[in-house]
Amino acid sequence: MSRGVENREQFRPENHENEHFLLTTVVGSYPKPKWLNRANDLAEDPDSKFTQEHLHEAHDDACRVITNEHERSGLDTVVDGEMRREEMVEYFAHRIPGYEFNGPVKVWGHNYFDKPSVVGEVEYDEPWLVDEFEFTRDVASKPVKVPITGPYTLASWSFNEHYDSEAELAYALADLVNEEIEQLVEAGATYIQIDEPALATTPDDHAIVGECLERIVSGVPDDVRIGLHVCYGDYSRIYPELNDYPIDEFDVELCNGGYEQIDVFTDPEFEPDLALGVVDVHDAEVESVEEIKENIKQGLKVVPPEKLTISPDCGVKLLPREVAYQKMENMVTAAREVEAELDAGEIDLDAPVQSAD
Repeated sequence: MSRGVENREQFRPENHENEHFLLTTVVGSYPKPKWLNRANDLAEDPDSKFTQEHLHEAHDDACRVITNEHERSGLDTVVDGEMRREEMVEYFAHRIPGYEFNGPVKVWGHNYFDKPSVVGEVEYDEPWLVDEFEFTRDVASKPVKVPITGPYTLASWSFNEHYDSEAELAYALADLVNEEIEQLVEAGATYIQIDEPALATTPDDHAIVGECLERIVSGVPDDVRIGLHVCYGDYSRIYPELNDYPIDEFDVELCNGGYEQIDVFTDPEFEPDLALGVVDVHDAEVESVEEIKENIKQGLKVVPPEKLTISPDCGVKLLPREVAYQKMENMVTAAREVEAELDAGEIDLDAPVQSAD
């Protein structure tokens, strides 16, 4: 059950030109500037004079650049593009006592992942993202969203050498995420996204994710928007169970699959807000504004406009940077045009998507 979809209105820009408002956002990751990749390499080179202090400055500069790029595209809420993060599990595991690293593990093809091991009780030591959030908040003129890798994924994508079960580890991690969110809220965060890509690969564990979310939102004020992002998978295996999740927004990757699964969410009625991916992050071809408008209308089959958020399918970090920017800019333009058409009564909400014949 949603905790209060009305909290989206705090993200409506002042002097918004349309009566309708489709919240535009991004999932999180963004292509790193090439010079930042070079800076990361230099920092790891023992023969280089490039220090961790230099790298910290480079990260700050990259966060400024990408936050500005998000704002320039017209997005209503922005992220720093996760410039300080290389990998979504490793980043957090380095900050959680109880984890250790024993070297990379081959995951597919010739790709390796530095998969961590849980060897003791996981603990909350120091804030993970508060400094990152405060920096981005101070350089941004728009609201900042904070993506956090969820406890189920942190547990699933680690070796569990301590807890009796993966579920027990996930619940312990969920309590830590709750502590982190409390710190973020105290710092002023109002929009937090929990990333659970592992749920798409093992969807039979939706009840574990639900219990994790209950722990995560415990004590979190209703005006703090909590989203859940799940990457592409068989959504019918977690629906309608996700209607019971204590979230304000469910973020889905459907553009990549041509919206073949959109009808999954129409019966029974979809309860949280829908954050709909409307550009494909796996395709370097930039969708036209008209194409994106048709994608947005797919979301209107599931929820009314006041419950629809517009987003890329997933993080855009693997795209060329200029392509990622153009997709965002076209996405925002499309959202504003759909708003105007809704204001004018030009979209039939009973049948927003025209049939091919």
